[in-house]
Amino acid sequence: MPGHDYRIVIEKTNVNHLAIIAPHGGSIERRTSDIARAIAGDRYPYYLFEGLDPNGSFDELHITSHRFDEPLCLNLVKTVDTVVAIHGCNGDQQEVLLGGLHTELKNKIAYYLREANLETELNKHKFQGRHQSNICNRGRLKAGVQIEFSDALRGAKEEAIAISAIKRALSELDG
Repeated sequence: MPGHDYRIVIEKTNVNHLAIIAPHGGSIERRTSDIARAIAGDRYPYYLFEGLDPNGSFDELHITSHRFDEPLCLNLVKTVDTVVAIHGCNGDQQEVLLGGLHTELKNKIAYYLREANLETELNKHKFQGRHQSNICNRGRLKAGVQIEFSDALRGAKEEAIAISAIKRALSELDG
């Protein structure tokens, strides 16, 4: 139920080429809303689907990314070229796993994350985000990026380093 189990947050800007989303925010995948907001800043529009149960709501509210069809999110992503989706994954090692069909942007993000000495994986993981229906691939270019922050990285001091690296890569898209 909206307002009790979950909430939706949308912030729009004048940018029409890129949006940041956290489809599993709040208590669904810990800290992904915070990370998405930090990456978006006041520059990029963003969308958050946030679980509100303080004990966690992954089992109740997690919708696989290629089935995510919340109308307000779909309305936002169809107005931008590229979607960057922020997710959380299990992991005791601080790492970022990258997926999605926007190979150029994915490689650019990987470059800056590695330059910041953060463990980054492009291929050897299960979150490839290659399904055409994946929410990250539903922008106008039909190619976006899925960024998975491991449990160990979310909330650690290196989280801010990762956010800065990602913002640096995205700023190059702005020209």
